[in-house]
Amino acid sequence: MIRLSPIRLIDQDGEQVGVTETHEAMRMAQEAGLDLVEISPDARPPVCKIMDYGKYKYELSKREQKSRTHGAELKEIRLGRSIKIDPHDVSIRVDQARRFLMAGHKVQITQRFRGREMAHRELGEERLFKICQDLSDVAKIEMAPRGVGRAITLVLAPDRPKIEQYKAKLAKEGKQEEEDLEKLEAEVAAQNAKIDAEDGDDDGDDGDDKSSKKKRGPKDDRAGNPVDDEVADLLGEI
Repeated sequence: MIRLSPIRLIDQDGEQVGVTETHEAMRMAQEAGLDLVEISPDARPPVCKIMDYGKYKYELSKREQKSRTHGAELKEIRLGRSIKIDPHDVSIRVDQARRFLMAGHKVQITQRFRGREMAHRELGEERLFKICQDLSDVAKIEMAPRGVGRAITLVLAPDRPKIEQYKAKLAKEGKQEEEDLEKLEAEVAAQNAKIDAEDGDDDGDDGDDKSSKKKRGPKDDRAGNPVDDEVADLLGEI
C-alpha cells in the first residue's frame, strides 16, 4: 500500500538505512520476517520502518488507552532549593518537562529562592524564560512566570501541532521518544522529595548567616559553578 518510491528507510534496530527504493525495502522486510510500515507519510521522501506491525498496533492501543484513563495531569518539576543550581541539572529537568509535554501533560516548573536571593528574583525569571525558549518547539505558555511566596512558578501546556511536527522529525532522524512515564514520574518525585528534605535540614536557615557556611578550602577554588559565582557576586559573597 506504500505507493511512493523512493522512501527513507529505518531498519528493525532503529538504524537509518537511508533513501531506498520501496521494492528493495519490502524485500528487506520480508527477509527479516517483518513488515514495512510508513510512519511519516508527509515527509519527502516518506519515512518507513521495518517492524512487527501487529506488535506496534498493540503497543499503540495500550498507550492510547492509558492516556484516556489517566487524562492530562499537571506535573511539577522543581529547579533545586535555590537559584544556585548547576546548568547540567537544569538541562536534565528541561528534558523531563519535554517528555511530560509530549505525553500530553501540563508542566509546572518552580524556581525557589533562599535568603538574600529574593533580592535578585530576576535571575530566576531569566532562567524560566530561557526554559520557555528551550521548550517552545513542543509547548506554549499557559501561565507566565509569577511569584508565589519564596518561589516563581511557570506553567507550560502541550502544543499539539508542534508536538506532531517534533515527533515526525524524530521519526525522520530514526530516533525514538521516551515512553516509560512511570519511571519518569518516579524520577521526578525523588528529585522533588530530595529538595524538600534538604530544605527541612536547614531548620529555617535563610542562608544569611555567614558563620554557618562551610569554609572554602584550596580545592573549592579550582573550579566554580558560573551560576554560583554570579549569585555570590550579586549577594556580596565574593
